[in-house]
Amino acid sequence: MTDLETRIAQGRGDVPADLVLRGGRVFDVVTGALIDGDVAVAGDTIVGTGAAYEAREVIDVTGLTLVPGFIDTHLHIESSLVTPQEFDRCVTPRGVTTAICDPHEIANVIGLDGIRWFQEASRHTLMDLRVQLSSCVPSTHMETAGAEIGAEDLAKVMGHPSGIGLAEFMNYPGVIHRDPGCMAKLRLFAGGHVDGHCPQLTGRDLNAYIAAGIRTEHEATTAEEAREKLRKGMRVLIREGSVSKDLEALAPVLSDVTSAYMCLCTDDRNPLDIAEHGHLDYMIRTLIARGTSPLAAYRAASLSAAEAFGLKDRGQIAPGRRADIVAVDSLEGCHARLVLCAGRLADAAAFAARRPLPPVGRHSVKAPKVRPEDFRARANRAETDVIGIIEGKIITEHLHEVIPVADGDKRPDPARDLMRIAVVERHGKNGNIATGFVRGFGMQAGAIASTVCHDHHNIAVVGADYADMALAANRLTEIEGGFVVARGGAVLAELALPVAGLMSLDPFETERDRLVALRAAANSLGVVLEDPFLQLAFLALPVIPALKITDRGMVDVERFEIIPG
Repeated sequence: MTDLETRIAQGRGDVPADLVLRGGRVFDVVTGALIDGDVAVAGDTIVGTGAAYEAREVIDVTGLTLVPGFIDTHLHIESSLVTPQEFDRCVTPRGVTTAICDPHEIANVIGLDGIRWFQEASRHTLMDLRVQLSSCVPSTHMETAGAEIGAEDLAKVMGHPSGIGLAEFMNYPGVIHRDPGCMAKLRLFAGGHVDGHCPQLTGRDLNAYIAAGIRTEHEATTAEEAREKLRKGMRVLIREGSVSKDLEALAPVLSDVTSAYMCLCTDDRNPLDIAEHGHLDYMIRTLIARGTSPLAAYRAASLSAAEAFGLKDRGQIAPGRRADIVAVDSLEGCHARLVLCAGRLADAAAFAARRPLPPVGRHSVKAPKVRPEDFRARANRAETDVIGIIEGKIITEHLHEVIPVADGDKRPDPARDLMRIAVVERHGKNGNIATGFVRGFGMQAGAIASTVCHDHHNIAVVGADYADMALAANRLTEIEGGFVVARGGAVLAELALPVAGLMSLDPFETERDRLVALRAAANSLGVVLEDPFLQLAFLALPVIPALKITDRGMVDVERFEIIPG
């Protein structure tokens, strides 16, 4: 950081600034005004706006609008399928200069080593990568994860410069019913930031959850839910991921008045969607196209986000703030033409200069070899609980169907869109295999399988054919995790994710192209979902209503219990 006297001298114009952006207009996210004049930067700090400055380096931004760098307030980088450094290279050129991540995906596989790996990665990214400490590893007692992290473990990784606080507290029943383990974690972070996760919680239960000191929340899926949470003091994060798409539902809530208390996040977004549509830039231009004012959209993406998470040094293009600046073609277009991260130009040379990090979590898929007969339902009654997919949501329906029992089994029924779903424990702990039924894939043949299986990241497989399900699941062990599509005894497409079974070692462009091939292969099975792989992954998350499945069985999330087999 440039010393105090130098910043003051450059801001006053007594000496040339280190850098000046000249010819553009600054969009002020407090007043909504467009301000003419240079933007002067000393080192990593903005020191002057609305005036003329001399500088050692001048960048011409004529015709462009300067906005504060975007802040993704909640995401799991693992869901981008690439390493933190590749994620940096993928989204920083789109204007994301701060990302507040929760590494609980990798933590559920390899524990504290995964959190420490992300903390180290934060020292080698161009963006400011903030690493929250994962609160729920595993998310509940109804699943088998690769690790367990208690309050005493979290204490060992507190105090890192990348830290803000405790990441999304998903075990909301544990909070409102005062589970001792949950209470220990909340006490450890008392007075600090605790991120929330309480889908469809309302009334006194919501009051109790917020009373625990939880202040931000990204699981609102309706305008009514968002308004209640805002009225009760929560900062609501509008989420638009690859599966969880809440922007349309929550856009009516975002206004010039509420934007001071609302933020934007992506949660889980893959590189294909980023390439095709964008990241926070996509959210901003979509909101504006839907009628949200530019002031509300850009404020939520920057200043409000910074203030919600206590990052007082950024979020506005103003003297004394961190020089996170995005030059966009227009407020409505939101296409970044230039990005500064702490005064550093985000270009190819800057990304190439970062020190690469060695991977972790190799050979972490230790599942037993499965056989086709392992996927039999072993049932003696026709009444069946069925997971009902709601595309674009991670919440599901709890359906009840009559599926005939034949030879002690209930078979998949493509004509009724009833597919077998199974979760295979892959951490080498117990070899559990649980099966159930799901509706919504539209699959007519074959199988798809994944080690991206929130949040325990066991193997999730769905299919119309038991042999193809076994082939796909077993192939995942051979490639160290990832995605597989199989049909007729052959693998049609695959994508290897050898870093903890979650992330690739290849560039994001390569993963984008492989996802295109995977989607095409899934479509050839009859699958109708836009992103069947992430949709499958969330069917195993037992903290999201209403019906889910883990390696221990079908879970009634509203009752927070495993359904007896």
